[in-house]
This record gives sequence, C-alpha cells and structure tokens, in this order.
Amino acid sequence: MRKQDLGFDYHRYHRLLLEADDEDKRLALIELLIEEKARDRLAAQRASDRAAMTVNTIATVLKAGRNQGLP
Repeated sequence: MRKQDLGFDYHRYHRLLLEADDEDKRLALIELLIEEKARDRLAAQRASDRAAMTVNTIATVLKAGRNQGLP
C-alpha cells in the first residue's frame, strides 16, 4: 500500500465523496479536487523558483569572491 500524500486529506475527501449524492455535488467535488491540485502545483513551482534564485545568488556571490581574490 502506498503512503498517503502529506497534503492529501483522505478523510475530508472521503466525507465529501460520501456527501456527493447528486450530480451538482459530484461536479463541485471534482472542481474542488482540480483547484486544490492546481494550488499545490503552483506552490511547488514557487518553491522551485525560490530555490533556483537562491542557488543563482550563491553562485554569483562565490564568483565575485573568487574574482576579488578572497578565499
């Protein structure tokens, strides 16, 4: 059995699925799942961008230090 994702609220989604007893509620649940997945992907992309900017800044500082003859 695979581990549950940390951001995946199994009990909440299970409850919402049980409550989705008509077409409108099922469509709302699908829309919610899509929105939350998109939000998670955006957060992951932002974290990746921040990490890339940090790496770039560190590389720039280290390069400048070498050019100035610093250890």
